[in-house]
Amino acid sequence: MSEQTASTPSAPRETATGARSVKRLRSATEANAYQREWFASVRERVIQGEPFAFVNADVPQEIFRAMDIPYVVNQWWASVISAKQMSPYYFGILNERGYRQDLCRYCSLSLASTFDPEPEKGPWGGLPRPTVAVTRLSCDGQEKIFEMWSREHGVAFYPLENTVPLKTPDRWWERAPHQWGELYEPHRIDLMVDELKGLIRFLETTTGKTFSESRFRHVMDLVNQQAEYNKRSRDLIARTVPAPLSITDQIPSVMIPQWHRGTEWGVKAARAFYEEVQDLVDRGAAVCPKERVRLMWIGTGLWFNLGFYQRFEARYGAVFAWSIYLGLAADAYVRYGLSDPLRALASRFVGMEDMLHMPPWNSEWYVKEAKNNQVDGVVHLVQASCTQAVQGSYFIKKALEEAGIPVLEIRADNVDARTWDDAHMTEALESFLENRLGVKP
Repeated sequence: MSEQTASTPSAPRETATGARSVKRLRSATEANAYQREWFASVRERVIQGEPFAFVNADVPQEIFRAMDIPYVVNQWWASVISAKQMSPYYFGILNERGYRQDLCRYCSLSLASTFDPEPEKGPWGGLPRPTVAVTRLSCDGQEKIFEMWSREHGVAFYPLENTVPLKTPDRWWERAPHQWGELYEPHRIDLMVDELKGLIRFLETTTGKTFSESRFRHVMDLVNQQAEYNKRSRDLIARTVPAPLSITDQIPSVMIPQWHRGTEWGVKAARAFYEEVQDLVDRGAAVCPKERVRLMWIGTGLWFNLGFYQRFEARYGAVFAWSIYLGLAADAYVRYGLSDPLRALASRFVGMEDMLHMPPWNSEWYVKEAKNNQVDGVVHLVQASCTQAVQGSYFIKKALEEAGIPVLEIRADNVDARTWDDAHMTEALESFLENRLGVKP
């Protein structure tokens, strides 16, 4: 599809650009079904007059959970839009309104959907109008995008400050669960605690809801329980060859429960996923019984074309066995020592951008994960429209290549199907498999 055609509102709402993945796990199917039911209940609550929050992925959602404020995560809603093949239509509307073509797609797609003259025809009936919008100031683009939510729709906007580390720790993933107070530097946590207290006051004033410390403690405990199951799943998949499942099943089984962190269902879903993985291992089930290559996908999910990950299994015995979603769910969230749960929560999010986008925090972790998961090669999606995702790509590739793990960088956008050349990307990965990894069809 040409850029010109895709950028006009008259473009079709659904465009057959990507391929759907085949779900192999019951936990993935059940998670998707639960999410649809949950979203319908959120829409009903909003219709009945309850407050509703729209938040960025790096916002401490546990606060909203403790206050019983339903929320939707910006990037999750963008992934739903993209999976429904509607991103070209919505981006066309956004661009026609004067927003620039190279605006961060992942963070702006949800905003674009709100300009649809028939919003009820959006995914699952469309996104309800938020009462509040909250983001962290981790990049200039996010700040402006959320300002637009406030200006265009009269939504109360609350920004949270973002800090950067003064020192680089070794092996942060080993220290984060118990030594988080030192790992993330006390002055950074102090500021984040103050920011969270301000957020709580803002939410109480704006929504009429009350923050419950006892409920908050329970939420934090449930998050730890969920993270422990994720760690078991990650480690079990890592040591099992051939791989019992690919990332097409991991992502919905892990990420949907992650958006429900701090709930009994989230723990139950994480446990169900672990038990299903264990059953696959016990039965000797595998994605490719004759697996020849194990791949690692670095970057956000290719939401409009999840079937791409499965395309190379039959012909090359190549399995995408690792994604950032299960890896982070295992290493980045657990926090013990909850005498001050708000401080523990602050530590969980104060370093989120470091772990995701700042070398050597991220590059060393990727090398660790690649080795532990017995990865043969890495495919790194570098999003040209996201300054955070691009930052550090050179150092990530350098670290992995120096560790003896070949890397293929591909440049596209994970939610904008207009930037994806399917034939070119398939050819690039096939060439990587054959010429760098030595695997013939």
